[in-house]
Amino acid sequence: MQDAPLQISSILTHAARAHGGREIVSKLVGEPLWRYDWAGCERRSRQAAQALTKLGIESGDRVSSLAWNTHRHLELFYAVPGIGAVLHTANPRLSDEQIAFTINHAGSRILFFEANLAELVDRLKPLLPAIEDYILLADPYEQLIAAEDGVFDWPRFDENAAAFLCYTSGTTGDPKGVLYSHRSIVLHGMAAGLSSAFGFSAFDTIMPCSSMYHATAWGLPFTAAINGCKLVLPCDRMDGASLAELIAGEGVTFSGGVPTIWTMYLSHLENSGQGVGDLKRLVIGGSAVPRAMAETFREKYGVTVLQIWGMTETNPLGVISTPTPLLMAEGEDYATETILTRQGRMQFGIELRIVDDEGTSLAWDGEQAGKLQVRGPWVVDRYYPDLPAADSDGWFDTGDIGTIDRFGFLRLTDRAKDVIKSGGEWISSIDLENAAVGCPGVRIAAVIGVYHPKWEERPLLVIEAHEGETVTADAIRAHLETRVVRWWMPDDILFATVPLTATGKIDKKALRDTYRDHLAAAG
Repeated sequence: MQDAPLQISSILTHAARAHGGREIVSKLVGEPLWRYDWAGCERRSRQAAQALTKLGIESGDRVSSLAWNTHRHLELFYAVPGIGAVLHTANPRLSDEQIAFTINHAGSRILFFEANLAELVDRLKPLLPAIEDYILLADPYEQLIAAEDGVFDWPRFDENAAAFLCYTSGTTGDPKGVLYSHRSIVLHGMAAGLSSAFGFSAFDTIMPCSSMYHATAWGLPFTAAINGCKLVLPCDRMDGASLAELIAGEGVTFSGGVPTIWTMYLSHLENSGQGVGDLKRLVIGGSAVPRAMAETFREKYGVTVLQIWGMTETNPLGVISTPTPLLMAEGEDYATETILTRQGRMQFGIELRIVDDEGTSLAWDGEQAGKLQVRGPWVVDRYYPDLPAADSDGWFDTGDIGTIDRFGFLRLTDRAKDVIKSGGEWISSIDLENAAVGCPGVRIAAVIGVYHPKWEERPLLVIEAHEGETVTADAIRAHLETRVVRWWMPDDILFATVPLTATGKIDKKALRDTYRDHLAAAG
């Protein structure tokens, strides 16, 4: 058989030839809505590749972006790795020091940035001595590529060459770099579209609300191109009204993002009376999906919610909660319960196992909880540049604790560092959060374990209510009483703005730093 390398450029070439007229729609910073198609994307990506070459970027060089979900960022997704260079998608939600750390650690020579990040870039410049060119993703970018004719042949090289450099969010210590290869990106993009995963067809319209700077927007820019889907890019406008406008106006059938985004979207729908248009499926990840949210989407709007679990270290697809015939044979109620309470089932390309503290594999019985480990062709082996991440057999310890049932469905019970040990017994912060967020008026529920002089640790519940809603501690306790065992009940319930990480997850570290001694005087 022919030995054709798996390269990212081949995805775009295919998209342009097989479904070149399929539309791409992009919001922008301070500019009108942009419309073109996959053929236009390939042409402009070739122009960008030519421009990068003229700027002296060669195979193996690193280029950084501080950019949103836009068509220009999409072009860099193909142009930079297309010439054998590496695109580092810097996270603008990190602190200035962490952003500078990642760009310097990556060794980037060029920085592309959005207009509304210009002030941030001005602050960063003194911290970035290696950056040779700063290119604004507006008129300067347009002028740069307009000087090129787009007559450019994508070079062929080893499929194991580096393509993207993505950094973990760095909630503890410095962010770690995960270097994605062309091979891992292409395999991940092919697998993500399968019926067991996102289940795409050429009739789908996809809007990634997972940020392109975070694990390549869950690979959706590549999976959409492979499957001939219309692509809608929302820029940085992830508020409920903006999402509703694009979903209804562009016929979006599929979207994905963290739970906080969809909380805002549901709130907007409730307040405005708008519908969901053609929206059929949502994939939600980053943290556990509140059951009340999934049920509202299904029962009120006819939208199927699928949970996803993954990490920057898994490119990021790990598991997705799609049904199987064996699961459905157990009855609709059982299947629904499984789908709504599990992160998902294993996908081809990802091996899963749970192990005890001695490293012994545990049974897939849905009961025995252990450390979740994964391996596969799009799982990290070493952090950039050469820090070991996996063991000698390729198993990467995710830091999550969970169970796997007989159908292969993973249920995360906690992060290893977030599990609460009270009087020698374990309490799942995830389960307690999911129960609390179902209480009317609750926007975000966060549970942390804090020091207790008698029980070692006890759960503390921090609630952020929906704007304009009044929620009381008594109402939350009454709601929890029928949903969790008595000794899981939080020792205190606080009302405050819940801090989020740069990727939209609850920042447990910040909460622990603030409230670690809250129960220290308890008897």
